[in-house]
Amino acid sequence: METISKEDIMAVLKTVKDPDLHKDLVTLNMVREVTVKGRDVFMEIVLTTPACPLKDKITEDIRLALRGMIPQIGQIDVKFGSEVRGSRSMSETKRLPGVKNIIAVGSGKGGVGKSTVAVNLALALQQEGAKAGLLDADIYGPSMPVMCGVKDGEKPKLAPGNQIVPITRFDMPLMSMGFLIGANDAVVWRGPMLAKMLQQFLEQVDWGNLDYLVLDLPPGTGDVQLTLSQLIPISGAVVVTTPQDVALADVTRAIKMFEMTKVPILGLVENMSGFDCPHCHKISSIFGGGPDKSRYEKLKIPLLGELPLETETRLAGDAGVPIVVKDPRSKQAERFRTLARQIAAALSIQNFKSDLELPSLQENTTKH
Repeated sequence: METISKEDIMAVLKTVKDPDLHKDLVTLNMVREVTVKGRDVFMEIVLTTPACPLKDKITEDIRLALRGMIPQIGQIDVKFGSEVRGSRSMSETKRLPGVKNIIAVGSGKGGVGKSTVAVNLALALQQEGAKAGLLDADIYGPSMPVMCGVKDGEKPKLAPGNQIVPITRFDMPLMSMGFLIGANDAVVWRGPMLAKMLQQFLEQVDWGNLDYLVLDLPPGTGDVQLTLSQLIPISGAVVVTTPQDVALADVTRAIKMFEMTKVPILGLVENMSGFDCPHCHKISSIFGGGPDKSRYEKLKIPLLGELPLETETRLAGDAGVPIVVKDPRSKQAERFRTLARQIAAALSIQNFKSDLELPSLQENTTKH
């Protein structure tokens, strides 16, 4: 029987390319361990995010290449690890030293479900194996206390050095203006006070080590968005909209704002893309839209996902247990996890291409 060596396996893996980055797994340093026992091969592939949506594709490509070039090979066992790659700009800033990536979730107008998307996105990233945190940057209208079940009067604690310890829910660190004021109190501040509070949230909160910090931005294009873009290098933005034509005009303004502040746009999420009837289990396009997504083509950014309007997500948010936690096997929870994989993949591609000086994200993003 002809023996198989580790060198033989590595030579074959140099022909297997990452589907998004279009470079081979060996050059990308994704092959970390190869063990050969007789005819059987065991290997570990280290991905740039645990939320990678292409694990099955990579496994299939590896097996096809090995069986095609080494006919006598036996069992092929591919295991995956992950090391989330941080954005270059985050590694260069002194703020948030333990945070690798910042994902801003914004919208051109209120009432589109942006906070619901932000909360469930952060939790979905965590369920996929990443370390995630959530910052409610909506100073005037904080919604995290209700959506994450934080009781009125429950306050963050102070650690030595005046560091603020964020409140933890579902094993995820959270910070919100809503934790510092009463449930019925109003914040009546001008821009400079907003900027100071946001700076405290970023510099004095002990976020620890995070792969992703998700920012729930206030709606519109105001002081908070501008202040954050000046304080920290946001790794990427996700814009939430609804199918109505009037919402599309607001989305255009939100996109323009991110472009003006030099924040990369990862893509668009269409929320309330239809009503998922709990009785007949059919989705009705009550807000317009439907299968035709041509109205987004002129925006020239990817459509990352569609989330129908359904009762359980609303009930879960009102109860303080987001749907991905309350019912992780539900269709809506799986939609949020799919969205999380798409966003993590888009950010991973952007970070890799920035470091390797490859073409821009929008030129070569794979449609998952």
